[in-house]
Amino acid sequence: MDKIIARHLTADLYGCKASRLADEDSLSVKVPALFEEHGFHVMASTLQDIDESHSALILLLAEGHFAIHLYHDLAYVAADLFLCEFSAAPEDLLQHIKNIFKPEKFRTTYLKRGDFNVSGADMKPQTKTRVAPLRRIHNTGAKVIRLLAHRKH
Repeated sequence: MDKIIARHLTADLYGCKASRLADEDSLSVKVPALFEEHGFHVMASTLQDIDESHSALILLLAEGHFAIHLYHDLAYVAADLFLCEFSAAPEDLLQHIKNIFKPEKFRTTYLKRGDFNVSGADMKPQTKTRVAPLRRIHNTGAKVIRLLAHRKH
């Protein structure tokens, strides 16, 4: 049995709503509240402007950490969630983060951290990446509807 110390999720959110990125005062309240609502303990939170088009919100959690970098000019958000529990469900929190920024597409990568299964010959990190362009999903649905409508005639 593998012993995993933590789960690490990274997410790239592309084509985010500009109004959501610009509302930093709301984000500095909403994001920590979201983590508290999900049973995490926010020990510290800071929102910093890196330059005129880039800012970062960082939460130190008793259970790990969360950081998001907001790139206003690019309509892009880079998120990093590290939870010090193998049974943690970072995907649930990511869904709420996506709901805040409303990206057109996103990419997530999951990492198992602290994999002490060192007896195995393969020491490469185990990752799982998923890309989901939301526009493609919407376009596919529209094509199916058109096809079904065409079949009725």
